[in-house]
Amino acid sequence: MLSKALLRLGTSAARRPWRVIAVWLLAAVLAVLAALAVGGRTADSMTAPGLDSQRAAELIERAGTGQEGMTAQVVVTPRDGGATFFDSGSGSGSDSARTALTRLQTEVQRLPHVLGTSDPARALDAGRDTAVRGGLVSADGRIAVVRVQYPDQSRLSAGDLEALVDLGDRLGAELPLRIEMGGSLFYAFSDPDGGASELIGILAAAAILFLAFGSLVAAALPIGMAVFGLTVGVATMTVLAGVTDVPAFAPVLGSMVGLGVGIDYALFVLARHREYLARGLDPHEAAGQAVATAGRPVVFAGGTVVVSILGMAVANVPFMTVGGLAVSIVVLTMVLASVTLLPAFLGAAGPRLGRAGRIVRALRASRSGRTGRRRDTAAGAASAAGWRRWIGHVSRHPVVYAVGAAGLLLTATLPVLGLRVGLPDDGSLPQSRTERRAYDLVAEGFGPGTNGPLVIAADPSGDRGAVDRLVTAVAADPGIASVAPTHIDQATGIATLVVFPTTSPQDKATADTIARLRTEVLPAAIGEGPARAHVGGAAASLSDVGQRTSRRLPLFIAAVLALSFLLLIPVFRSVVVPLKAVLLNLLSIGAAYGVMVAVFQWGWGGALIGLEATVPVVSFIPMFLFAILFGLSMDYEVFLLARVREEYVRTGDNSTAIVEGVSGTARIITSAALIMVAVFLSFAVADDPSAKMFGLGLATAIFVDATVVRMVLVPATMTLLGRANWWLPAWLDRLLPRSPVGIGTVHDSDAISTGVGRG
Repeated sequence: MLSKALLRLGTSAARRPWRVIAVWLLAAVLAVLAALAVGGRTADSMTAPGLDSQRAAELIERAGTGQEGMTAQVVVTPRDGGATFFDSGSGSGSDSARTALTRLQTEVQRLPHVLGTSDPARALDAGRDTAVRGGLVSADGRIAVVRVQYPDQSRLSAGDLEALVDLGDRLGAELPLRIEMGGSLFYAFSDPDGGASELIGILAAAAILFLAFGSLVAAALPIGMAVFGLTVGVATMTVLAGVTDVPAFAPVLGSMVGLGVGIDYALFVLARHREYLARGLDPHEAAGQAVATAGRPVVFAGGTVVVSILGMAVANVPFMTVGGLAVSIVVLTMVLASVTLLPAFLGAAGPRLGRAGRIVRALRASRSGRTGRRRDTAAGAASAAGWRRWIGHVSRHPVVYAVGAAGLLLTATLPVLGLRVGLPDDGSLPQSRTERRAYDLVAEGFGPGTNGPLVIAADPSGDRGAVDRLVTAVAADPGIASVAPTHIDQATGIATLVVFPTTSPQDKATADTIARLRTEVLPAAIGEGPARAHVGGAAASLSDVGQRTSRRLPLFIAAVLALSFLLLIPVFRSVVVPLKAVLLNLLSIGAAYGVMVAVFQWGWGGALIGLEATVPVVSFIPMFLFAILFGLSMDYEVFLLARVREEYVRTGDNSTAIVEGVSGTARIITSAALIMVAVFLSFAVADDPSAKMFGLGLATAIFVDATVVRMVLVPATMTLLGRANWWLPAWLDRLLPRSPVGIGTVHDSDAISTGVGRG
């Protein structure tokens, strides 16, 4: 049923190419216009219902202290190495620094939408001890901080960040101060550096496609389709951001996955199209047949990715659910483009794509051992023969290769035992970024914890001494460096304490301090009365989200594994093959997790991707990676095993089926994987550590999956299992519907099953 629908869709698009292209062009224009008109910006709300940090945020909002809004900090130090902000002798460099600090604070205060600022110069006028105790000037007088309070993100725009940065640039040239800036305003409105990564990924994919197909036209078509799909998908994501909070990582991840799967899916369809042209089919008919055969694994794999990503709703973390929905929109757009826009491109290109390139020659050569009726080109035959020799070699030594490959992947997975989730702070950014330089100045002058303050919100509920006891107990905790003056809202009585840990936001000790405050310090200070207190702030929110996702990750993984197992049973009419598939996929993903821990937490090879400091793994990335990678790996799994299944049905010989099936799909799988790896690695060199993690994790898993798993573990384990691969209980065989064999395979039986004769 699906094949027939895809056949009609692909043939219709190929026969009316300019109409379909015009529809997609109109859709892209409308999507971009809608994004400009009603779209919104990404907004990170790192909270979730029921978390202690969320309860703190609710109390802060009730109190109306402004702590719930966006913030920025302007960090300054005199250019004169001998000057400080303490001395104010007439005509001295110090006096110039103090005067410059006053002017800086005044001009920042005048910026649009600024609700208020700290005033280190006025604090210095009251005495150096006052300025130091208030956390506005460092103990040595060399560093001062102007903290800037803005309203919530919905009332701001990138123009506010631009105004602050422009002011800093102007004053930096006029005043004897070095000025650096950071804060949540930068995180929310700094343009992501994904654009350069996308361009690098596209260029790398274009080079690989050209080498694979030997044709500029053939290489350009998948790129063009991916760019169209990415434009529509990301613009739609922007429209979604106008309705709800879409997290900042969603556009980068959507671009990364969209480019990877879009070009990957187009490669499958294009390779099949050229194969049908080589058989002598009309270009329109060839495009329809390509979509009918190769389009099936595309729809299956894309659907699996979407289902897996949407399954993250089990974590009950809203920003992850919305982020998953946004990425799913891009993936669905790419699937739709693969079965409509790409055949239109193929129809418009006509017979110019008919000259066999490397992949087509390999596909034709892969049939020579079965049909014996075609002479293959020397290059194609050599390529197919090389893969056949390798798979035959693995099949003759299955125990050695199965144990060796499994041991290698398990070893790569071992670092996962040390996985620590958190949020990389500005200290992980490159030195070229002002946020990093501001972070380092603050850590140098005030201690590392000043970069990630905690906000304790307390509702005394009539207990007048609760706040005083709370301040005393928190200040006495060994993990707390200082406590800022308490703010008490007169209307609600809610008290807000800003406290500074002794350790940096991404330090494990900070998470331990948060846990200790909640379980020991606050309950002891509050007592059994009606008062209540909660720990909030960015560091606390991320710690809470990380703990929740870590607890629910095993349930999510089990659900995805079970669903994939059940979906694959009717595809292959086997219980053993689907079980082996999910277990091997688990190995490749585990290896990707292990590499991330080794690189980002241990620093192994971090310099190769521009990582300047070790960081914890972002809390939501392991779940996102599993959802995306499991769906992507199913693409190769279905493509390869369906071919093996077809050979087994034809010959009844397990060894022949393995050798012919794996070798016949090896080149297209490795070429497709190479494109994905190139696209994903282009994001691994971005400035943002989260983008680096996504890029490296995805690239590692795809590389391992297409090489060690598909070309070593699959043939080795299937050889060891023998005929047991295709075992299916009789009762289940009677229940399952009968369907054509060979989803996405490369044999003439594809054409037969869809009603097309051999070319």
